[in-house]
Amino acid sequence: MSDHYIKMVQGGGGMIVNGISHKEGMMEEEEEKEFDQQMIHKTILVGDSGVGKTSLLVQFDQHKFQPGSFSATVGIGFTNKVVDVDGTKVKLQIWDTAGQERFRSITHAYYRDAHALLLLYDITSKSSFDNIRAWLSEIREYAQDDVVIMLLGNKADSTQERRVRREDGEKLAKDHGVAFMETSAKTGMNVELAFMAIARDLKNKQTRNPNDPKFCLEEYVDQEKQKSGCCG
Repeated sequence: MSDHYIKMVQGGGGMIVNGISHKEGMMEEEEEKEFDQQMIHKTILVGDSGVGKTSLLVQFDQHKFQPGSFSATVGIGFTNKVVDVDGTKVKLQIWDTAGQERFRSITHAYYRDAHALLLLYDITSKSSFDNIRAWLSEIREYAQDDVVIMLLGNKADSTQERRVRREDGEKLAKDHGVAFMETSAKTGMNVELAFMAIARDLKNKQTRNPNDPKFCLEEYVDQEKQKSGCCG
């Protein structure tokens, strides 16, 4: 179940609500009353412009890919998604951010209360990968110390245009102590896994007893990829 998608408009500070009627909004509000006890976690998609953040979100939320249908995100927007983790309803409030330099100050403000960050690069763009270190520096500066971070090499379906080796993504993630996988917003490869792994980590952080073993996101991701037979 997902809420409407809202985007901030540059300059005016107003909001445009897309793709939802008043009736649909009322129905969703009634449905959400069923989840009074759900956990709500702010999850932010970050990375250079054009790496596929919006497409990744739409694939996870609506299970579809619309090539060429998205212009560069202006400002910041969000959608809500309720997922089930071992019988517990977890609500991800997923924020899609603009990757352009002129919007960085807006993005910085949203880091502060983020519970999780999905950091994307495009495997066909070496520059988007090279900029990951700068993104990580910003995250370390502005986000909470315990924020959950996952690195995603997106557009993994574009094998002929690949410019970044999977091994390089794995090494960078290991060097910075974050989980890693390659994804494809086009085919859906690892998209569900990425968001569900984040949801599971956040759920475990909130409900884990002091004596319970600590959940390791990196290990969980590796195990799930092996189960699915996916090397991403």
